[in-house]
Amino acid sequence: MIELKNGRLLQALLRQPVDRTPVWLMRQAGRYLPEYRAARARAGSFLALCQTPELACEVTLQPLARFPLDAAILFSDILTIPDAMGLGLSFNEGEGPTFARPVRSAADIARLSVPDPETELRYVMDSVRLIRRELAGRVPLIGFAGSPWTLATYMIEGGSSKDFARVKGLLYDRPELMHQLLKITAQAVTAYLNAQIAAGAQAVMVFDTWGGILTPRAYQEFSLDYMAQILAGSTRTINAQRVPVILFTKGGGAWLKTIAETGCDAVGVDWTVHLGDVRRQ
Repeated sequence: MIELKNGRLLQALLRQPVDRTPVWLMRQAGRYLPEYRAARARAGSFLALCQTPELACEVTLQPLARFPLDAAILFSDILTIPDAMGLGLSFNEGEGPTFARPVRSAADIARLSVPDPETELRYVMDSVRLIRRELAGRVPLIGFAGSPWTLATYMIEGGSSKDFARVKGLLYDRPELMHQLLKITAQAVTAYLNAQIAAGAQAVMVFDTWGGILTPRAYQEFSLDYMAQILAGSTRTINAQRVPVILFTKGGGAWLKTIAETGCDAVGVDWTVHLGDVRRQ
């Protein structure tokens, strides 16, 4: 059994007996709390909040002070990796994330390199270490990253998009370039998650926020295959404990069986699927 005061989530992920089934509602529960808004104001910006380990730890723990939750999730953002690649991330009020230097050409892709998690992304690893220390074994800590495909959509579009015209244009016009981008992004995500695990994350999740915009064939080739590569390269055991890996594709309800066949420990689902049907599958 998991040596935690409350190990229910990890036990469920490892298919061990649990007294009741934990359910992860994937919302940023802290953001509506007045104490979160106060910490955000002290930080001065959302990015500064993510990049200051003491504040990231504080807001990670805030929901646990109010509710008897079964886990904590690292406070961070999926776009830390492309930011560390030098794309110039910013969050403008009311506009969402934007990149000053989006990836639009073969030359742009050739300039990318895998960030060292303990240098360019040291603030994330320091946050993980601090949160684990402050949790003191109360509940497990979940780490996370964006999927290579999802990161690529932001990197190419330069931010959020309604029609994903640029990324789809590259996918269909220059698929070899898209694969080049996804390959280096998958390497970066693998290194990033492994560093979070080494720093203390006890389970990790890959958020494939935009996999659902793809056709079934394109999803397999440009999204799921790269998540499978991450699974193959991930640290699955540390200190004799299994580290569960969860995959979640928003809008991927039709592909849940294929997702499960990657070898992940759990599959996240969205509101478009019936939990009973998923369970039977």
